[in-house]
Amino acid sequence: MKLNNPTFWSFILLIVIASLYRVIPHGVYGFPPQMAMAIFAGAIIKDKKLSFIMPLLSMVLSDLLFEVLYRNGIGNTPGFYEGQWINYLLLCSLTVFGFWIKGFKLTSILGASIAAPTFFFLASNFVVWAGGGGLQRSKTFAGMIQCYVDALPFYYASLASTAVFAGLFFGCYYVFTKTSPKVKPQVV
Repeated sequence: MKLNNPTFWSFILLIVIASLYRVIPHGVYGFPPQMAMAIFAGAIIKDKKLSFIMPLLSMVLSDLLFEVLYRNGIGNTPGFYEGQWINYLLLCSLTVFGFWIKGFKLTSILGASIAAPTFFFLASNFVVWAGGGGLQRSKTFAGMIQCYVDALPFYYASLASTAVFAGLFFGCYYVFTKTSPKVKPQVV
């Protein structure tokens, strides 16, 4: 990909804006754009290996900002913590849901916008429960279910944010590719 490609710079700008949005003080917790970004990258970026980088860079940049704010006494949320690599791995795995989107079909985008946060919710909360994190629920089936119940507000927020941001990303990209004679879908 060439550095003078406007699509490249649009994606860089998207990464920076999404990172800044995630660390806005008093922002809507659990309403970040990174899940939608992973789906979008998986659907749009031709080189599938590169598509994993877009959401990962956004998360690392925002976590770095969280850490700087935390270390300077400005924020209450540390950017880096033990086991964080699991969240990065799970977020990157959501990119695969974008691979299944073909031709900007609304049903495919909506399906991926539901399936990706659902997968993240199920996998991440299982890891929290199994690792004794969060509210440290008992290692029983009832304890696992309670762990999932505890996290339902985050799940609902991630469903909403993924749908909103996926609509925004895919909608803008669709309009951009239809109105610009030089840009064709999946040129990255």
